[in-house]
Amino acid sequence: MTVVWDFGGVLFRWRPAALLARVLPERVTDEAAAAHWQAGFFEAYGGDWGEFDRGAIDTDTLVERIAARTGLRPAEVQAVVEAVPSELRPIDSSVALLARLREAGRRLCFLSNMPAPFAEHLEREHGFMRWFDEGVFSSRVRLVKPDPAIFALAAQRFGVPAGELLFIDDHAPNVEAARTAGWRAVRFTHAAACAVELQRLGVLPVG
Repeated sequence: MTVVWDFGGVLFRWRPAALLARVLPERVTDEAAAAHWQAGFFEAYGGDWGEFDRGAIDTDTLVERIAARTGLRPAEVQAVVEAVPSELRPIDSSVALLARLREAGRRLCFLSNMPAPFAEHLEREHGFMRWFDEGVFSSRVRLVKPDPAIFALAAQRFGVPAGELLFIDDHAPNVEAARTAGWRAVRFTHAAACAVELQRLGVLPVG
């Protein structure tokens, strides 16, 4: 069984509202403002940010578009984008689970919606990225989850039948898309619960 990991919110911390509050404290003054700016800035990872994930636009174009659409100053948008790598910190409990799977002899791959500059940052900064045998970043293949095409491409790249892939992702539409593609999938909430489910499925040894 090959275990395929999502990154944001699963292996790496991703808290967009907290990121915006930290970088734009004059804009994000309460929970309602945080929700407003998160929705406007990231558009549920469709729109401009979705195109950035897909590798269809570069950082400069992203900044121009978000500034024009939201009324934020370009410098504010740029500051948020530049702060994303500092938000994408490893989740220690998830890295520990990744290590347990590796020690159990499971083949590890990843499938992540990730803009190119952040993908490069993760590869450069974290030694455990070398634990993965193969991986697909959305920006490098010009496809994004939950598009069925990215699951088909990933299965081909990983070189195993869909039924031998188990996907870990925190976003329900991605989990459902993986299952529709014939993969097994686990909805991630936190590492302890994920470990229990992997044990139940016989993918992770008990203990």
